[in-house]
Amino acid sequence: MDPLFDFTGLRALVTGGSRGLGRQMALALAARGADVVIASRKLAACEAVATEIAALGRRAVPIAANVSLFDQCDALAQAAWAALGGIDLLVNNAGSGPRMPSPEVSEALFDKVIALNARGPFRLASLLGERMREKGGAILNISSIAARIPMPEVVPYAMAKAALEAMTAALAHEFAPTVRVNAIAAGPFLTDIANAWPEEARSTAPNALRRPGRPEEIVTAALALLAPASSFITGAVLRVDGGH
Repeated sequence: MDPLFDFTGLRALVTGGSRGLGRQMALALAARGADVVIASRKLAACEAVATEIAALGRRAVPIAANVSLFDQCDALAQAAWAALGGIDLLVNNAGSGPRMPSPEVSEALFDKVIALNARGPFRLASLLGERMREKGGAILNISSIAARIPMPEVVPYAMAKAALEAMTAALAHEFAPTVRVNAIAAGPFLTDIANAWPEEARSTAPNALRRPGRPEEIVTAALALLAPASSFITGAVLRVDGGH
Protein backbone atom coordinates (compact mmCIF):
# COMPACT_ATOMS: atom_id res chain seq x y z
CA MET A 1 0.00 0.00 0.00
CA ASP A 2 1.38 3.39 -1.00
CA PRO A 3 1.59 5.31 2.32
CA LEU A 4 0.33 8.45 0.57
CA PHE A 5 -2.93 6.68 -0.32
CA ASP A 6 -3.35 4.34 2.63
CA PHE A 7 -6.87 4.44 4.09
CA THR A 8 -6.45 1.41 6.33
CA GLY A 9 -8.74 1.58 9.34
CA LEU A 10 -10.65 4.63 8.12
CA ARG A 11 -14.42 4.67 7.83
CA ALA A 12 -16.19 6.41 4.95
CA LEU A 13 -19.73 7.40 4.05
CA VAL A 14 -20.37 7.92 0.33
CA THR A 15 -23.74 9.31 -0.75
CA GLY A 16 -24.93 8.44 -4.21
CA GLY A 17 -22.56 5.53 -3.73
CA SER A 18 -24.49 2.92 -5.64
CA ARG A 19 -23.52 4.00 -9.15
CA GLY A 20 -21.44 6.34 -11.28
CA LEU A 21 -18.81 8.48 -9.57
CA GLY A 22 -19.97 7.46 -6.10
CA ARG A 23 -19.49 3.76 -6.78
CA GLN A 24 -16.02 4.37 -8.20
CA MET A 25 -14.97 6.38 -5.16
CA ALA A 26 -16.44 3.85 -2.72
CA LEU A 27 -14.62 0.97 -4.39
CA ALA A 28 -11.36 2.92 -4.56
CA LEU A 29 -11.49 3.72 -0.85
CA ALA A 30 -12.26 0.11 0.03
CA ALA A 31 -9.43 -1.17 -2.19
CA ARG A 32 -7.08 0.98 -0.11
CA GLY A 33 -8.26 -0.21 3.29
CA ALA A 34 -11.37 1.79 4.19
CA ASP A 35 -14.66 0.43 5.44
CA VAL A 36 -17.54 2.09 3.61
CA VAL A 37 -21.19 2.99 4.12
CA ILE A 38 -22.93 3.19 0.73
CA ALA A 39 -26.00 5.41 0.71
CA SER A 40 -28.57 6.07 -2.00
CA ARG A 41 -32.33 5.98 -2.33
CA LYS A 42 -32.45 2.36 -3.59
CA LEU A 43 -31.34 -0.22 -1.05
CA ALA A 44 -30.84 -3.01 -3.59
CA ALA A 45 -28.39 -0.88 -5.54
CA CYS A 46 -26.48 -0.09 -2.35
CA GLU A 47 -26.39 -3.78 -1.47
CA ALA A 48 -24.88 -4.63 -4.85
CA VAL A 49 -21.95 -2.26 -4.26
CA ALA A 50 -21.63 -3.51 -0.68
CA THR A 51 -21.14 -7.01 -2.08
CA GLU A 52 -18.34 -5.72 -4.32
CA ILE A 53 -16.68 -4.05 -1.34
CA ALA A 54 -17.02 -7.13 0.85
CA ALA A 55 -15.21 -9.10 -1.87
CA LEU A 56 -12.27 -6.72 -1.31
CA GLY A 57 -12.15 -7.79 2.33
CA ARG A 58 -13.59 -4.61 3.80
CA ARG A 59 -16.72 -3.92 5.80
CA ALA A 60 -19.58 -2.50 3.74
CA VAL A 61 -22.88 -1.15 5.02
CA PRO A 62 -25.73 -0.35 2.59
CA ILE A 63 -28.24 2.26 3.78
CA ALA A 64 -31.21 3.63 1.85
CA ALA A 65 -31.68 7.38 2.32
CA ASN A 66 -33.01 10.41 0.50
CA VAL A 67 -30.30 12.90 1.40
CA SER A 68 -32.31 15.90 0.26
CA LEU A 69 -34.29 15.69 3.52
CA PHE A 70 -32.95 16.79 6.90
CA ASP A 71 -34.61 13.96 8.84
CA GLN A 72 -33.18 11.31 6.54
CA CYS A 73 -29.73 12.94 6.68
CA ASP A 74 -29.99 12.84 10.47
CA ALA A 75 -30.96 9.16 10.41
CA LEU A 76 -28.23 8.33 7.90
CA ALA A 77 -25.52 10.09 9.90
CA GLN A 78 -26.58 8.29 13.06
CA ALA A 79 -26.88 4.87 11.40
CA ALA A 80 -23.54 5.17 9.59
CA TRP A 81 -21.74 6.26 12.76
CA ALA A 82 -23.25 3.39 14.72
CA ALA A 83 -22.59 0.78 12.04
CA LEU A 84 -18.87 1.49 11.74
CA GLY A 85 -18.21 2.92 15.18
CA GLY A 86 -17.55 6.36 13.72
CA ILE A 87 -17.01 8.11 10.39
CA ASP A 88 -13.68 9.58 9.29
CA LEU A 89 -14.51 10.47 5.68
CA LEU A 90 -17.67 11.90 4.16
CA VAL A 91 -18.17 12.10 0.40
CA ASN A 92 -21.18 14.26 -0.50
CA ASN A 93 -21.64 12.89 -4.00
CA ALA A 94 -25.41 12.53 -4.47
CA GLY A 95 -26.76 15.10 -6.91
CA SER A 96 -28.91 15.72 -9.95
CA GLY A 97 -29.55 18.55 -12.38
CA PRO A 98 -32.16 17.96 -15.08
CA ARG A 99 -31.77 20.15 -18.15
CA MET A 100 -34.74 22.44 -18.70
CA PRO A 101 -35.39 25.99 -19.95
CA SER A 102 -35.53 28.24 -16.90
CA PRO A 103 -39.11 29.53 -17.47
CA GLU A 104 -40.33 25.93 -17.37
CA VAL A 105 -38.78 25.11 -13.98
CA SER A 106 -41.55 24.57 -11.46
CA GLU A 107 -41.24 25.58 -7.82
CA ALA A 108 -41.26 21.91 -6.83
CA LEU A 109 -38.42 21.05 -9.21
CA PHE A 110 -36.40 24.08 -8.13
CA ASP A 111 -36.75 23.08 -4.48
CA LYS A 112 -35.85 19.46 -5.28
CA VAL A 113 -32.63 20.42 -7.08
CA ILE A 114 -31.53 22.82 -4.34
CA ALA A 115 -32.37 20.28 -1.64
CA LEU A 116 -30.40 17.40 -3.17
CA ASN A 117 -27.36 19.38 -4.28
CA ALA A 118 -27.00 21.87 -1.40
CA ARG A 119 -29.35 21.37 1.55
CA GLY A 120 -28.59 17.68 2.07
CA PRO A 121 -24.80 18.01 1.79
CA PHE A 122 -24.95 20.91 4.24
CA ARG A 123 -26.84 18.85 6.79
CA LEU A 124 -24.59 15.79 6.52
CA ALA A 125 -21.40 17.84 6.57
CA SER A 126 -22.66 19.83 9.56
CA LEU A 127 -23.61 16.76 11.57
CA LEU A 128 -20.62 14.58 10.76
CA GLY A 129 -18.08 17.40 10.67
CA GLU A 130 -19.02 18.31 14.23
CA ARG A 131 -18.68 14.69 15.36
CA MET A 132 -15.33 14.32 13.54
CA ARG A 133 -13.81 17.28 15.35
CA GLU A 134 -12.35 15.28 18.22
CA LYS A 135 -10.29 12.79 16.20
CA GLY A 136 -10.19 14.51 12.81
CA GLY A 137 -11.51 13.66 9.40
CA ALA A 138 -12.12 14.86 5.86
CA ILE A 139 -15.19 15.90 3.87
CA LEU A 140 -15.30 15.92 0.07
CA ASN A 141 -18.14 17.67 -1.75
CA ILE A 142 -18.74 16.84 -5.41
CA SER A 143 -19.54 20.09 -7.18
CA SER A 144 -19.71 20.90 -10.89
CA ILE A 145 -18.08 23.24 -13.36
CA ALA A 146 -21.63 24.53 -13.85
CA ALA A 147 -21.08 26.55 -10.67
CA ARG A 148 -18.57 28.77 -12.48
CA ILE A 149 -19.03 28.28 -16.23
CA PRO A 150 -22.25 29.64 -17.80
CA MET A 151 -24.47 26.73 -18.76
CA PRO A 152 -27.99 27.52 -19.92
CA GLU A 153 -30.94 25.37 -18.89
CA VAL A 154 -29.35 24.00 -15.71
CA VAL A 155 -29.61 27.21 -13.69
CA PRO A 156 -31.00 25.79 -10.39
CA TYR A 157 -28.30 23.10 -10.49
CA ALA A 158 -25.59 25.70 -11.10
CA MET A 159 -26.95 27.79 -8.23
CA ALA A 160 -26.92 24.79 -5.90
CA LYS A 161 -23.37 23.82 -6.82
CA ALA A 162 -22.19 27.40 -6.32
CA ALA A 163 -23.72 27.23 -2.85
CA LEU A 164 -21.94 23.91 -2.27
CA GLU A 165 -18.59 25.51 -3.07
CA ALA A 166 -19.34 28.43 -0.74
CA MET A 167 -20.22 25.90 1.94
CA THR A 168 -16.94 24.08 1.32
CA ALA A 169 -14.92 27.21 2.02
CA ALA A 170 -16.96 28.20 5.06
CA LEU A 171 -16.95 24.77 6.72
CA ALA A 172 -13.22 24.40 6.07
CA HIS A 173 -12.80 27.31 8.49
CA GLU A 174 -15.58 26.29 10.86
CA PHE A 175 -14.26 22.75 11.41
CA ALA A 176 -10.54 23.57 11.25
CA PRO A 177 -8.01 22.55 12.30
CA THR A 178 -9.05 18.92 12.76
CA VAL A 179 -11.50 18.41 9.88
CA ARG A 180 -10.59 19.24 6.29
CA VAL A 181 -13.30 20.19 3.78
CA ASN A 182 -12.63 20.22 0.03
CA ALA A 183 -14.55 19.90 -3.23
CA ILE A 184 -14.20 18.60 -6.76
CA ALA A 185 -15.75 20.62 -9.58
CA ALA A 186 -16.61 17.82 -11.97
CA GLY A 187 -16.98 18.22 -15.70
CA PRO A 188 -19.06 15.92 -17.92
CA PHE A 189 -18.69 12.25 -16.99
CA LEU A 190 -20.07 9.17 -18.71
CA THR A 191 -22.24 8.04 -15.83
CA ASP A 192 -25.79 6.68 -16.16
CA ILE A 193 -27.11 10.17 -16.90
CA ALA A 194 -25.04 10.22 -20.09
CA ASN A 195 -27.29 7.54 -21.57
CA ALA A 196 -29.79 10.31 -22.30
CA TRP A 197 -27.20 12.51 -24.03
CA PRO A 198 -26.96 12.82 -27.81
CA GLU A 199 -24.29 10.54 -29.30
CA GLU A 200 -22.03 13.52 -30.05
CA ALA A 201 -22.05 14.58 -26.38
CA ARG A 202 -21.02 11.08 -25.33
CA SER A 203 -17.97 11.10 -27.57
CA THR A 204 -16.84 14.74 -27.59
CA ALA A 205 -16.83 17.70 -25.19
CA PRO A 206 -15.82 21.40 -25.39
CA ASN A 207 -12.74 20.92 -23.19
CA ALA A 208 -9.02 20.59 -23.77
CA LEU A 209 -9.17 16.79 -23.91
CA ARG A 210 -12.12 16.95 -26.31
CA ARG A 211 -14.07 14.23 -24.51
CA PRO A 212 -16.17 13.49 -21.43
CA GLY A 213 -14.55 11.75 -18.49
CA ARG A 214 -14.85 8.08 -17.59
CA PRO A 215 -16.23 7.50 -14.06
CA GLU A 216 -12.97 5.94 -12.86
CA GLU A 217 -11.14 9.15 -13.76
CA ILE A 218 -12.58 10.87 -10.68
CA VAL A 219 -10.71 8.51 -8.37
CA THR A 220 -7.23 10.01 -8.20
CA ALA A 221 -8.52 13.48 -7.36
CA ALA A 222 -10.91 12.13 -4.73
CA LEU A 223 -8.24 10.02 -3.07
CA ALA A 224 -5.80 12.92 -3.06
CA LEU A 225 -8.24 15.27 -1.32
CA LEU A 226 -9.40 12.65 1.20
CA ALA A 227 -6.02 11.13 2.05
CA PRO A 228 -4.60 11.89 5.51
CA ALA A 229 -1.32 12.70 3.75
CA SER A 230 -3.05 15.76 2.24
CA SER A 231 -3.12 17.36 5.67
CA PHE A 232 -2.37 20.89 4.39
CA ILE A 233 -5.21 20.99 1.83
CA THR A 234 -8.54 22.41 2.95
CA GLY A 235 -11.08 24.79 1.47
CA ALA A 236 -9.93 23.84 -2.03
CA VAL A 237 -12.03 23.27 -5.14
CA LEU A 238 -10.24 21.06 -7.65
CA ARG A 239 -11.48 21.06 -11.24
CA VAL A 240 -11.66 17.58 -12.78
CA ASP A 241 -13.17 18.52 -16.10
CA GLY A 242 -10.82 17.67 -18.95
CA GLY A 243 -9.59 21.27 -19.10
CA HIS A 244 -12.50 23.69 -19.50
